[in-house]
Amino acid sequence: MEVQERVAVPIFTEVDRDVFLNEVYPGRSPAILRGVDLGPCVDRWTVEYLALKGGQREVKIHVSSVPQMDFLHKNFIYRTLPFDEFVKRAAETKHSDFFLAEEESYYLRSLGEDVRKEPADLSRQFPDLAEDFHTPQFFEPDRFFSSVFRISSCGLQLWTHYDVMDNLLAQVTGRKRVALYRPQDALHLYLNGDKSEVLDVDAPDLKRFPEFIKAQRYDCVLEPGDLLFIPALWFHNTLALHFGVGVNVFWRHLPAEAYDKKDPYGNKDPVAAARALQTLERALHTLDELPAEYRDFYGRRMVQRIQNRTYCHNPDSETTIPRSLSHKHGRVYKDL
Repeated sequence: MEVQERVAVPIFTEVDRDVFLNEVYPGRSPAILRGVDLGPCVDRWTVEYLALKGGQREVKIHVSSVPQMDFLHKNFIYRTLPFDEFVKRAAETKHSDFFLAEEESYYLRSLGEDVRKEPADLSRQFPDLAEDFHTPQFFEPDRFFSSVFRISSCGLQLWTHYDVMDNLLAQVTGRKRVALYRPQDALHLYLNGDKSEVLDVDAPDLKRFPEFIKAQRYDCVLEPGDLLFIPALWFHNTLALHFGVGVNVFWRHLPAEAYDKKDPYGNKDPVAAARALQTLERALHTLDELPAEYRDFYGRRMVQRIQNRTYCHNPDSETTIPRSLSHKHGRVYKDL
């Protein structure tokens, strides 16, 4: 039986801005940054403290009767709760008050004030809690896009997807497992938009998704206080090992005009990429005017031209995380 290849995400310690920019960021691969000062949030953000500081502000949440949330097939519902009530429920394993079932799972992904126009910003939606969180200064302030507050029930697993911006996932409380896949493995992930059709990455249905086994998986477990650098276009799937609270900080690493200005979530394809995909769709419709053997022939020629023009390297070659990095201020560990 084939086994999917796995790689441990490296752990860096003693990371400051210079180390991140010179040693971690250029590799364009995931990395755990351990020991970065996130502020008093790591000690303060208990259930009771969060409920007190968050108060009765209403929040829109995901609720599911099963722990694996599937965005493509919407196996969850949206509900609204006061923040303090939501936090208490999310921290429980069995509920006396519930929407679907006693053991339902909860997930909060904070939104901007105007959800259609404004990105999430912890300092605006939860100013009292934002005072406890120190945003890592690893990018220029004018590049900042959003800071997304995330809270999830123990056992909650989120769908595999990619983002078009670089981000740092700060795991403030609880432990979280993250599985990541390279952008070069997109062809093995059965994409539907920015999301993978493969919901269960631990026990995938290889009859439905036989190519998935070819995707190289990068694994890590985040401890409270850890930061995970997730480069743009890297696919990621998260599993909450405990009730957990985190903050995602996204920033624009491409010029601002490269992104869709009407995208408050930061997950729409860059403008040029969206145009290219639309052009491809028109080209494919044009090929439909030809008989099957001609469509096959010219389709293969188009694929070859795209590969020759756009691929950075052979799609079948392996891209590995550097394993022998060393520098004055930071240390890297190869294994978890």
